[in-house]
Amino acid sequence: MSGRPEILFPLFASLTKLDGVGPKTAQILDDAGVSKPRDLLMTLPHSGIDRQRKDSIREVVAPAVATVEVSVGAHYPPRSRGRPYRVHVTDAQTEFQLVFFHARGDYLQRLLPTGQRRIVSGKVEIFDGVAQIVHPDHVLPLSEAADIPAFEPVYPLHAGITQKLMWKATRATLQLAPDLPEWCDAALVAREGWPAWKPALVAAHAPVAMADLSPEHPARQRLAYDELLAHQLTLALARAVSRRAKGISSEGTGQLRDNVLASLPYAPTAAQTRAVSEIFADLASGYRMNRLLQGDVGSGKTLVALMALLCVVEAGGQGVMMAPTEILARQHLDGLKPLAAAAGVRLEILTGRDKGAGRAQKLADLASGDIHILVGTHAVFQKDVAFHDLRLAVIDEQHRFGVAQRMELGAKGAAVDVLVMTATPIPRSLALAQYGDMDVSVLDEKPPGRTPVQTALVSTTRMDEVVEKLHNAVAEGRQAYWVCPLVEESEVIDMTAAEERFKQLRAALGEGVVGLVHGQMPPAEKDAAMARFVAGDTKVLVATTVIEVGVNVPNASIMMIERAERFGLAQLHQLRGRVGRGSAASTCLLLYQAPLGEAGRRRLDIMRETEDGFRISEEDLAMRGAGDVIGVAQSGIPRFRIADLERQSGLMALAQSDARKLLHDDPGLQTERGQAARTLLWLMEQDKAIRLISVG
Repeated sequence: MSGRPEILFPLFASLTKLDGVGPKTAQILDDAGVSKPRDLLMTLPHSGIDRQRKDSIREVVAPAVATVEVSVGAHYPPRSRGRPYRVHVTDAQTEFQLVFFHARGDYLQRLLPTGQRRIVSGKVEIFDGVAQIVHPDHVLPLSEAADIPAFEPVYPLHAGITQKLMWKATRATLQLAPDLPEWCDAALVAREGWPAWKPALVAAHAPVAMADLSPEHPARQRLAYDELLAHQLTLALARAVSRRAKGISSEGTGQLRDNVLASLPYAPTAAQTRAVSEIFADLASGYRMNRLLQGDVGSGKTLVALMALLCVVEAGGQGVMMAPTEILARQHLDGLKPLAAAAGVRLEILTGRDKGAGRAQKLADLASGDIHILVGTHAVFQKDVAFHDLRLAVIDEQHRFGVAQRMELGAKGAAVDVLVMTATPIPRSLALAQYGDMDVSVLDEKPPGRTPVQTALVSTTRMDEVVEKLHNAVAEGRQAYWVCPLVEESEVIDMTAAEERFKQLRAALGEGVVGLVHGQMPPAEKDAAMARFVAGDTKVLVATTVIEVGVNVPNASIMMIERAERFGLAQLHQLRGRVGRGSAASTCLLLYQAPLGEAGRRRLDIMRETEDGFRISEEDLAMRGAGDVIGVAQSGIPRFRIADLERQSGLMALAQSDARKLLHDDPGLQTERGQAARTLLWLMEQDKAIRLISVG
């Protein structure tokens, strides 16, 4: 199947082929992201107006829309410039006025001839005790009354496009829409009571009541599902291709891992053990691993990753662990060092800082296989870095690492297994949207020895008290983070806020006690300030959100978040996760400025109630919507036109299992349903996926 099937041609033709759409309108629609008839079909109405015929405007309570038959009375042109033009009309029970601004009299005489009957529809308002409709939406002769729908769909509009135009253009497009073969599972359609694709479109574009606009309506559910199914088919195809990629089977002896487990003061959690066995099964299999390890802050991802790395070393291979920044790479190094020593393997780090002879020596040792595990930043990708036998790449903090980079990494080794770790709990529907091509292991328990963090809300009016308490805590040898407020406008203002707070705390707590990091600092300065805090030389670290991800200072047991109401839930959760890493009882103070808005109050209350990152992420999604939770621009989450990930999250899981089952039963999409699924992929513009079928 080399190109788009012919049955879809009309939906991908020019908009100007539609009745009433000229080149100018087509351009306006194109600017709004609607460039072909298919896009019009995928733009569903978001509300509606009841235009059922009434006997009189007295049957509605102003301000409200009414549609009535009137007898046209006298015209009153404006007495002076800028005044409105008025036309008196009478319905079955009362008289009222139609009001027009900047209208031409001769046009209105033709539209509303005195003595004749017309249907008018528009918003009735009372002005100075007189009922009036300003600029009626519809004025029609009785013979054309049927042109006004009893319930008029309202479309999301862009400048220069009227509802009337959207109505006409969508009707014309529905005329063009072909009946397409069924790509959904027949049993599913029957169980959910869904209409077929075309009837679903017709119903969604012609609602007859408000209930028809709900995401729960069968027609809307069906169309949302089609969109999600196409997306999940694409991911499932990508997964099938990576699974067909021959992997190297790595079966370890267990020797190195036993050494490490023996050196630990506690036993791994059941969740860790489960994740480890899932990963080992993937490593031993003959295909490539592509797995996501999702664990909340402090759920023990590092140990799981190390077990996986040791497994490939036991089998004679090498492993690499990659982090987004040098600070985080060095932290991984520190965390892994004692464990690697217990196992008896050689662990090294490679970052942009390595230069000259030192770098050359490391590269030689990597190429000869003397280095077993390498920790690094994306410097690991440089051309001159060659491994002796790279088998596993562990990647930390996925958000900064898309599908394209996953592919690039695969090119480094013959068939590198990939394990991605993320500390950001993502609601299931979003995880499926973003990582549907991967298998997922979840760490949903905390290892022993982690103390719960006490979270309290304090108003900024008690700032002096807070600083006094901090003074006492520092005197007892404790360390604290002080996170400065987010200022939307710019990082420069963030920086100023942080510098001010730094000066005030330094004055209150003493020279040399307080450190500062913010986004505008040169990286070397930032690293140095972090290092002083890690070493315990400074006791309080004033920071903008640069410390959000992955910083590990076990002695730090206090987290202050200033103007906490400005932060999102996920961010607050990540920040709080920086404390509670040692044995000391930890506290997180959320400093807020009263009065709190409703959303702000709810966010802070949830933080106080729970430390469960998955529950927090579901709440975050419900409150903010999918686009915001991950910041769509850098998240890899597709923008869906119809599907609503918050309200239809169950559909995503359904689409994933359906897509995987379809490909399992029919890998080349050759059956009747498989061919229909190809049509769906073309319809949803998933051409990339179609190329993947041909790869297979």
